[in-house]
Amino acid sequence: MIHRFAPSFIAVTLALAACSASAQTAPTLQPGDYIAAVVNQDVVAASEVVQRTERLRQEARQKGEVMPETAGLRKQALEALIEDRVLITYARENGNKIDEAELDRVVANVAAQNKLTLAQLRDRLKQDGTDYKSFRENLRDQMMTERVREREVQGRIKVTDAEIDAWLDKKRAALEQGGQVNLAQVLVTVPEGASDAIVAERRARAEAALARIKAGEDFGAVARDVSEDSNKARGGEIGMRPADRLPDIFVNAVRDVKSGQVAPQLLRSGAGFHILKVVERQGSASMTQSLQTHARHILLRPSAQLTAEVAARRLAEMKRQIESGQAKFENLARANSEDGSAEAGGDLGWMGAGGFVPEFEEAMNGLALNGISGPVMSRFGVHLIQVLERRTVDIEPRQLREQARNALREQKYDEVYQDWVKELRAKAFVEVREWLD
Repeated sequence: MIHRFAPSFIAVTLALAACSASAQTAPTLQPGDYIAAVVNQDVVAASEVVQRTERLRQEARQKGEVMPETAGLRKQALEALIEDRVLITYARENGNKIDEAELDRVVANVAAQNKLTLAQLRDRLKQDGTDYKSFRENLRDQMMTERVREREVQGRIKVTDAEIDAWLDKKRAALEQGGQVNLAQVLVTVPEGASDAIVAERRARAEAALARIKAGEDFGAVARDVSEDSNKARGGEIGMRPADRLPDIFVNAVRDVKSGQVAPQLLRSGAGFHILKVVERQGSASMTQSLQTHARHILLRPSAQLTAEVAARRLAEMKRQIESGQAKFENLARANSEDGSAEAGGDLGWMGAGGFVPEFEEAMNGLALNGISGPVMSRFGVHLIQVLERRTVDIEPRQLREQARNALREQKYDEVYQDWVKELRAKAFVEVREWLD
């Protein structure tokens, strides 16, 4: 499957703000509130538009973006809420029903994520001014909407044999131009305009490090001890990159160096002296072989109660705890991850190219073994990723074509999703009330 970690349930982190989730049941209008829009059998309250407008304003400030005038921002907020309602009403009519037992499990997970009992969850919701029944129905709507979205969009994506052939031809051509290589380096920097004495001292330091490696000392240990580049904590690994995305001077220096070997001579560049190791190559043979990665993750799903920025900060703190030895990755995943892998400590098993959405896969491929990413945003939420193992396996022609099909389906997903939403919006009954004009 393309969306390997598509969540099987939604967990919500509570906040003091009242519920205003994007997937929300029709609100109960309070005195002084108004109907901003009618969407099919649902309504959008004016108070919701005000809340969403403020949220858009805050997001724009955080990104340093120029905000449109208030009326324009308010129209954006209303359109977003109308789209939400269109999706929800379609999901209610066409989605599989969520039974009470499954909903009970999701609610229990919400309580556990917030370190609350069910009784404490009810109390907390009451304090926030949120009706418990409405809270459950919001969760039900979110679950149905997500499942219908995946079903409908996946069903609309078509990939032809001709497109697969073209994708494979393009990949072969790229491999013939140099393939991919995972390099590790030890860098001893040389300041710009350094004197001959300083250059000689830095060269001697680099040659001493190379001698340690040639004598059998672990490359990664020497990198962590000596190197002055940003990858030193990862044993100097730069990560798998297409050859055309690496400096030509690096590619030329390791042209005849095999996987697992170290370039015999120092490389001098404008930055300083480099010791280069070829960790792994993927050349033309990668058309018949596939690099698989065994990874795990912690997933937090942004909502009205948990913004993407807050989720990223929480994951960054978890990373700090793991790296300092205060917590174990698998324990934090079991306690916090909001997808079906939580029970297994976030373990996603072995997966080849195209098995994850591009944002996740790109971040994962850039990690060294046991490396932990920073917060990574995908359409499923915010992830903290760790790579446990890598291996190269033979791939059959049928599997290769399936890999190409998956990659092409992923490329088409966003466009097909937007077309589907536009189609639903065009068919929906939408009446915008005059107070917004």
